[in-house]
Amino acid sequence: MTDDARVQPSIWRHLAMVALAVVLTTCAENPVTGDRELTFVSERQEINLGEENYLPTQQSQGGQWNIDTELTAYVSEVGQRVAAQSPRDLPYEFVVLNSSVPNAWALPGGKIAINRGLLTELDNEAELAAVLGHEVVHSAARHGAQSMERGMLLQGALLATSVAVAVSDNEYGGFIVGGAQLGAQLVSQRYGRDAEREGDLYGTRYMAEAGYDPAAAVSLQETFVRLSEGNAPGWIDGLFASHPASTERVQNNRELTAQLRAEGYTDGELGEQRYQQRTARLRETQPAYEAFDEAYALVRDDKVEEAEQKLDSAIAMLPQEARFYGLKADIALMQRRYSAAIDTYNQALARDDAYFDYYLGRGLAYSRQGNERQARADLQASVDLLPTALAMNELGTMALAANDRGLAKQYFEQAASAPGQLGEQAQAAYIRLDVADNPGAYIQAQAFVGAGGQIQVRVLNRAPVPMVLIELELQASVGREGVRRAVTVRGLAAGQARDVASGLTLPAETDPQTVQAQVIVRGVSVN
Repeated sequence: MTDDARVQPSIWRHLAMVALAVVLTTCAENPVTGDRELTFVSERQEINLGEENYLPTQQSQGGQWNIDTELTAYVSEVGQRVAAQSPRDLPYEFVVLNSSVPNAWALPGGKIAINRGLLTELDNEAELAAVLGHEVVHSAARHGAQSMERGMLLQGALLATSVAVAVSDNEYGGFIVGGAQLGAQLVSQRYGRDAEREGDLYGTRYMAEAGYDPAAAVSLQETFVRLSEGNAPGWIDGLFASHPASTERVQNNRELTAQLRAEGYTDGELGEQRYQQRTARLRETQPAYEAFDEAYALVRDDKVEEAEQKLDSAIAMLPQEARFYGLKADIALMQRRYSAAIDTYNQALARDDAYFDYYLGRGLAYSRQGNERQARADLQASVDLLPTALAMNELGTMALAANDRGLAKQYFEQAASAPGQLGEQAQAAYIRLDVADNPGAYIQAQAFVGAGGQIQVRVLNRAPVPMVLIELELQASVGREGVRRAVTVRGLAAGQARDVASGLTLPAETDPQTVQAQVIVRGVSVN
């Protein structure tokens, strides 16, 4: 339990009122739309948020695609060409992620990513410019920052860094902990209708001003609508989850294109041949990734042998891809073939030493073999790239085995922020340690005079875990006489209260109002 969790509600209400007063006096012009808006996430904070979360968010969604670095350079070139038309001079960056899920996203401060799975669906460079222009607008128009500000107002928080966020719905969403959760939430949120309209409106204008044919924004949305209506695999979990397609957006883009042509944007380029040339390597590797995706689905269905056959096929087609070896190593780890897992993770790391998952898996394998030094180094390397509950729990367990309770508590407390079973396990592990260090924070005990003059103790377990044993000391003053009694409580469930006898009975003539008593929590133990 953190200190914040014990702050009185009245204090939070006071702080919320102060925060609201600050917000109401802060107003600025949106650099894209020109509208006057309440704002208290500054541009410097936006840029810092993007910079701090860019790499962890990439890690959470497959990492960068490094098979064809020239493709990333090409995407960046197109992105910078469009971003140059934006009224905000942000430090724009563009990367290609190693994921088959068709998606693109933007963080505050101009940090933008597009998945290889979306690049394979585009027909020309102008459509790429339309996608990237849309994401540029999300950054330039402060859509991510606005979402944070709305969340802060609703939750009564004070600072941008204190926004409570949910974990994104992606491959590693249930494992991400700490500050990396913020980036995951920002890129998985579903923008409102106005934000999507602005993304289309200004993004299409930016691409036209950059020399592209704005009609590509229409064909792009037509493709999205067709795929959406057909429930194409992967699309609902990708771009459509945060950027829903609609016939309304198609019509709006048609009207905007006609308007732009009337303004003189009539000779824009599509860049179809150039796009096909620059993405040729990506398309050549597509069968290998299709085999990998099938293998991944088979692993989730516990069809391991079939999955390994698919992986062998993928490796034969594209032996440079580290993700193929990583999944193969994951299978060996699941099967408790730790030496084989380590060897295969080494192969993955030889091809890509900047992806958290290989360090995490190898660290777990080393830990199972009892190689704590190497396990700790690998697990920490994975955390440096992407903090996860898996790594934090393992590091906490290792710290506890080394009798470093303070470090173990730090790891478990961080892992406890993860949703689901992993977070619950970490929370229980943390509380088991913290209860022993701070028993008074979890046990509420109060003495009272019951029937027949017996002094009793009402004990409440405020911890979310059951208590096996609670050791109390009753200190009572009856007249001039001081009395001490040891009180023991066994088996108190989470949230349960119980009255227990202290073994002390007041003399018959004693006025209960003259009795002074306090209860001190001496120690507790949990399962």
